[in-house]
Amino acid sequence: MRFKAIAMLSAALFIAAPLATQARDLGEDMDILNANYSKVVKSDNLDTLKPALANMHEAALDARNGTPPKLKGQPADSPQMKDFRQGMSTLIGQIEQAQALADKGDLKQAQAMAKQFQQTRNENHAKFR
Repeated sequence: MRFKAIAMLSAALFIAAPLATQARDLGEDMDILNANYSKVVKSDNLDTLKPALANMHEAALDARNGTPPKLKGQPADSPQMKDFRQGMSTLIGQIEQAQALADKGDLKQAQAMAKQFQQTRNENHAKFR
């Protein structure tokens, strides 16, 4: 009986685990972006820069599917939501460019590219925050 209960609990956790890791809250994604941006601009080597960029990329992809509090209740195809997703896509593209530079071993250029993230953030925070 005990074995059966453990097996059922294990199966339930196995099934539920992917659901728990799917989508984060938009605020959590923004916190991840902010924390890793600091790591990117302060990094002095590629071993810390690359994982920070990867974390930013993952968070930005997830955030693009979110809805800012200012736009709650807006239809997914509203001009404002399209504009929000375009802003996130711009950031994703910038992150990917920085990742490509980092992959080539160019730390300074990757960091220079990353400084553009701040302008994108400021423009979109003004609209959606």
